[in-house]
Amino acid sequence: MHDQRPLAVALMGPTASGKTALAVEWAQQFGGEIVSVDSALVYRRMNIGTAKPDAQTLAQARHHLLDLREPQHTYNAADFARDALAAMHDIQQRGRLPILAGGTGLYFQALLDGLSPMPEADPALRTQLQSEAEQRGWASLHAELAQVDPLAAARIHATDPQRIVRALEVWRLTGRSLSDWQAQPSAHRLPFRVLKLIIAPQQRALLHERIALRFDAMLDAGFLDEVRALRGDPLLHADLSAMRAVGYRQAWAHLDGETDAAQFRAQAIAATRQLAKRQLTWLRGELDARWFDPESQRLALNRALSRFLE
Repeated sequence: MHDQRPLAVALMGPTASGKTALAVEWAQQFGGEIVSVDSALVYRRMNIGTAKPDAQTLAQARHHLLDLREPQHTYNAADFARDALAAMHDIQQRGRLPILAGGTGLYFQALLDGLSPMPEADPALRTQLQSEAEQRGWASLHAELAQVDPLAAARIHATDPQRIVRALEVWRLTGRSLSDWQAQPSAHRLPFRVLKLIIAPQQRALLHERIALRFDAMLDAGFLDEVRALRGDPLLHADLSAMRAVGYRQAWAHLDGETDAAQFRAQAIAATRQLAKRQLTWLRGELDARWFDPESQRLALNRALSRFLE
């Protein structure tokens, strides 16, 4: 039976692979609008360090799901799935093509595959875990997580209080690990037919070079001044999810005097490379996606999209 669902495109790839530029080009060529799939772009006042599209780019193609929250507020995968689906319906109802573009794997997973059933948050237990962290330290809670859920502990950094609390909360509430819950299949079916395309340079060295060049451009554009302004907000601190974004965490530590300029640059670039590595690992699990080198296979990439839309 022919699939009658409306069409959408998912343009995936590691950071600095050129997703935004290509998405804008396709939006202009095929009458599309871009839905950002990026956990950092949802935050206001975080523009330079997130490579948020500038005014010129936004004038070329309409973007959705930018600047949704202040940095002190949380935004999770379930929030994203709800907002992205609403944006896709809005785009499609106006006769346009939804183009999902970004590199946050959990957001893509939540939207395209659905989230596994999960116990609700328990405010009393969260307060208790926060108290334990104040007494024992977050490293101790992370070590406890490693005992009960080694898979989650390997994914979650020891300086990520929000995710440590959630993983331990699920364990203590249910006696089952967060990883076990997440492994449960979802009965979700997206009301769109989506073409998954992954762009990634075949040469890892080229991606590393692009990462370094982009970070230096961010520094030239005033990235440290942006972080100084954020630090001046009494509602913001280094442990917030937004402030732990790659680049921002290292900039905050640098402005605290923990590193000199050269160390800060090296650490931020290394952290961005690690992010790209994690993104590529996740993307390899997307078995129904097609991979393209954005430079050498550009013609085949455009052809794949054209055939899908026909």
